[in-house]
Amino acid sequence: MFIVKVPGINGLGKTKGCEKAGNAILESLKEIYTNEQGVPIDSRLLDLEEIHLDNSNLELTNELIYKNAFETFGAKLKTVFLGGDHSISFSLTHAFLDYCQSQDEIKEPCLIVFDAHSDLMKPIDGNFPTHEEWLRALVEKGFPVENILLVGVRNQDSREIVFLKEKGIKIISMNQLLCDLHEMCDTIMEFSSGKELYVSIDIDVIDPAFAPATGYCEPGGLTSREFLYIVHRINKMKNLKAVDIVEINPEKEGSRITIQLGAKILSELI
Repeated sequence: MFIVKVPGINGLGKTKGCEKAGNAILESLKEIYTNEQGVPIDSRLLDLEEIHLDNSNLELTNELIYKNAFETFGAKLKTVFLGGDHSISFSLTHAFLDYCQSQDEIKEPCLIVFDAHSDLMKPIDGNFPTHEEWLRALVEKGFPVENILLVGVRNQDSREIVFLKEKGIKIISMNQLLCDLHEMCDTIMEFSSGKELYVSIDIDVIDPAFAPATGYCEPGGLTSREFLYIVHRINKMKNLKAVDIVEINPEKEGSRITIQLGAKILSELI
């Protein structure tokens, strides 16, 4: 497991503080001695890197994220990227798409996004989409919509709904998840079977009772236990190439429990 800190933010001024999440999560990881699979966790032995970013220069920030991610996909079997806000996922997944298409034996990219929001607003600047626009910008870059699955979305702008229906992007709603979590995990695994898998985790997919320190709290989300079950299932998938964890804000109220949950999720992926 390779871990990369990506302290990028482009959240319309609403995500300042998220750039500190990577360090905070890794500090909290020191308190976890084994994960639930019995794997020892020693933060001193982590294969760790940071992409050093200047968030006042979005062009350079996106270039650095893309370049480093593309190289990482070619060199590492599995990577976890620690954000940062969700805007970083645009350059990460753009690099993932290009990596899949650049292989001698072309790989089919698959993207599963756990998020309370669909992040499909029309980009103001297509080159540097914000955390509300990144997924739409990725679709417009050519990521195959039939290989995108949104999980846990529960608050969307009407314009996002129109775009989602036009493109035929699939969603698993909260009600579907909670009717039969085990079956929905089977569905997620079937959806990504035979493809190269990237999973993006916005912490607000989890109910704010368990993860309050994020920019857009949406009641009615998953419990931390339910989400950890999903993580355990996903981590068993041999085609899992990368995961990002974003939108944890150490400067917001409830940061301790949210950071601890981020560290717990990371530990279960190791």
